[in-house]
Amino acid sequence: MNLTAMRYKTYVWPHNPRVYVTRWRRTVAASKVPFGVSALTDLGQDCRVFSGEGEFVGKNAYSEFKKLVKVFESQGPGILIHPVWQSASAYFVGLTLRQEPRADYVAYSFEFWEYTDGYGGALVKVKSAQTAGASGAAAGTRKTYTVVSGDTLWGIASRYNLTLNALLALNPQIQNPNLIYPGQTITVQ
Repeated sequence: MNLTAMRYKTYVWPHNPRVYVTRWRRTVAASKVPFGVSALTDLGQDCRVFSGEGEFVGKNAYSEFKKLVKVFESQGPGILIHPVWQSASAYFVGLTLRQEPRADYVAYSFEFWEYTDGYGGALVKVKSAQTAGASGAAAGTRKTYTVVSGDTLWGIASRYNLTLNALLALNPQIQNPNLIYPGQTITVQ
């Protein structure tokens, strides 16, 4: 099977890395409660991490590695064309030289973190429920959601097509956005 060449920003690997690892991770917060148990709160999925190992071989191996270093030193995210997974916007966060460099052989490892603008970009001014009521909106138009186990504020905001900041503006009673409880009522409109 012929795989596409791995690419990131302007750099194209002359031959694909030997090892690819894609990792998914979920952040979970544990809050200690009486009698030795903990309540777990799902804070949502973290970014995917693409990592691996490879070698440059041949008379220009070390100069090829230096080209990769230049790309690593450039700032901002870029498009990662991965030979195995779909392309993704990512930050180049790790590059390791795995042995003493030789002119004809360089072993290296790399790490990319997927970049998603999950919070919807810039902050947006949103009318709070109190301001909306003062402007003539009927009290009956307010919509609420009851939190169930496993919910996160980010997930609730996404479900109702809101940014996290907009949801927090509708719910000034929430002091810690990382801590919500099953049975809690959240205003969503």
